[in-house]
Amino acid sequence: MTTAHNESTGGHIKSSMGSEIFVQDVMHKDVISVLKFESIIHVAHILSEKNISGLPVVDKEEKVIGMITQADILSMVGIRREQTFKDLLKHILGEPLPERKIGDIVGDIMASPVITIKPGATIAEAAQILDEKKIRRLAVVDDKKKLIGIITRADILKAVIRNLK
Repeated sequence: MTTAHNESTGGHIKSSMGSEIFVQDVMHKDVISVLKFESIIHVAHILSEKNISGLPVVDKEEKVIGMITQADILSMVGIRREQTFKDLLKHILGEPLPERKIGDIVGDIMASPVITIKPGATIAEAAQILDEKKIRRLAVVDDKKKLIGIITRADILKAVIRNLK
């Protein structure tokens, strides 16, 4: 087993590191988005061709209204993430397991409402939201809820690594 060390912190990464880096400094600004009336096939092509795992869904004013992911599309053909022990416990207590999604357009299968973050938030705040909500990306919005970027777990990891060097 390999352990990462940082000499300046005595071998440990400072837990406050993410509070010094802002979402606006690491987010992707050239974001591909889709409308809720677009076909799922079209979105699947975009995800595949651009090698990305999810896209924000916006309305005509560019306000974020949802998120569509590879997992959402794959759920249509019966492929879903493995059920966790927590999912099974919830099912035993009466909650249904996630259903197979069906539909022809983005609005039929997108996740909504979407969880967003402001550009002035720290990456520590973004990481906490991603962890708590068990999601992989956040749409970054301005004060009018218009899409201005996207930040992923990978973006946060890259920023932390850059800051360690």
